[in-house]
Amino acid sequence: MTVGSEFDKVLVVDFGAQYAKLIARRVRECHVYSEIVHHDISPEEVRAKKPKGIILSGGPKSVHQPGAPVADPKIYDLGIPVLGICYGHQLMALDLGGQVEKGATGEFGRTLLEASGGLLFEEAPLEQTVWMSHNDAVTRAPQGFRKVAGTTASPVAGMEDPERGLYGVQFHPEVGHTPFGIDLMKNFLYKACDCLPSWTATGVIESAVESIREKVGSARVVCGLSGGVDSSVAAALVHRAIGSQLTCVFVDHGLLRAGEAEQVVDTFNRHLDVDLIHVKAQDRFISKLAGVEDPEQKRKVIGNEFIRVFEEVAGDVVKDSEEPVRFLVQGTLYPDVIESGGSGKVAAVIKTHHNVGGLPEDMTFELIEPLRDLFKDEVRKVGEELGLPEDVVWRQPFPGPGLAVRIIGEVTPQRLELVRAADAIVVEEIKRAGLYKEIWQSFAVLLPVRSVGVMGDERTYGHPVVVRAVTSEDAMTADWARLDHELLERIANRIVAEIPGINRVAYDISSKPPATIEWE
Repeated sequence: MTVGSEFDKVLVVDFGAQYAKLIARRVRECHVYSEIVHHDISPEEVRAKKPKGIILSGGPKSVHQPGAPVADPKIYDLGIPVLGICYGHQLMALDLGGQVEKGATGEFGRTLLEASGGLLFEEAPLEQTVWMSHNDAVTRAPQGFRKVAGTTASPVAGMEDPERGLYGVQFHPEVGHTPFGIDLMKNFLYKACDCLPSWTATGVIESAVESIREKVGSARVVCGLSGGVDSSVAAALVHRAIGSQLTCVFVDHGLLRAGEAEQVVDTFNRHLDVDLIHVKAQDRFISKLAGVEDPEQKRKVIGNEFIRVFEEVAGDVVKDSEEPVRFLVQGTLYPDVIESGGSGKVAAVIKTHHNVGGLPEDMTFELIEPLRDLFKDEVRKVGEELGLPEDVVWRQPFPGPGLAVRIIGEVTPQRLELVRAADAIVVEEIKRAGLYKEIWQSFAVLLPVRSVGVMGDERTYGHPVVVRAVTSEDAMTADWARLDHELLERIANRIVAEIPGINRVAYDISSKPPATIEWE
């Protein structure tokens, strides 16, 4: 079940740029559904997806470089409007007979652009600042195109062929440093593609409810509830669709944060009138993880064991019902699918999310993933629309494998207690500083090494802990949070003073990319 299939759709063709994700987000901010696809998608595959428009992303290479990514030129003949951005603009020009040359100088950063009208620049200043990042430039537009913008180093910084629905710009309208970029994208989406701005929280809910009812019928459904925003919103959405046919299963796998199990049970008993089964399976999961050090294997072990627990619970539910349990609800998001390599050929496997690539092949359930097409900020909006409490909607993301992926190496009860205590201090101090909603994620990581220290004039040989805090919009990219030094000092002092066995604290200043948010 994919919610996005019910809405006007725009495909973002990815040529290997980080900007592809940002373009997809900006399209959705214009209330139009977007989907990222690999650049070697065939015209037949494009036609089958029935998009109202196509956007060709930027890319890190020159169009003249051997092995540079290309698209099938036949996509220009499908009768579907196409917008090329930066690399996509140059590729369109080259494919259709224009000229692309390496400039005497590249253009990087804020650049003054002179426009001369055209659909893309309707109701926007003809002289405006845009954000550039390129060395090559289109020096001659293809036959049938009209030049509609230029800069000192980019003779054809904008071109249009409205009869064929083809448009291109050298700059990046999707970045915040192009002040009128969203206006340009809206002109393409609404005027060139004739898209309706219906991708809203209300629209998503209505579409999902209808799809869920149609798929489920009278069958029973179980939902894997973690208490995080994703599974909570998924549960609330499915509950709105099928009511008492849903049973939520909260599995305490022993890898949760301090006090989390009690908080989840209390919150859902108070705010959702839904059957909730609390499975205490700490020993079961930790025994399965014994000796497992590889992070991919950890995720697969945990994903597999989750399914086995759900299957057992489903057997108990069936005993009390004439209808079988056919479906499992998961809070899978679009970034989960991309990182797990599960969205066609858009991405390599960065890490296998336990709820995507970590599921067992012999699973008997059919999946219901009503959030599979959504980014995190969209999920929060849906959660607010469904009336979920603020402390659930704005809870910082927490991985399904829990603290297991915040312990580098083998998971043991002793290591769990160390990282759990350190994590509690980090979160408590972040909240005390009023930064909890501002920061995307903040947590502690336990390393599998020891270092020498001195406490009370005595030698110690303890574990180091790494504190991680990042800012992000959707977890596809992230930057390390510039926390105040006094806050970091409070966190470090408390961790060392309050947790025996830890004698050193480091702060992770890696962004994503090249790192990921979680360490495993």
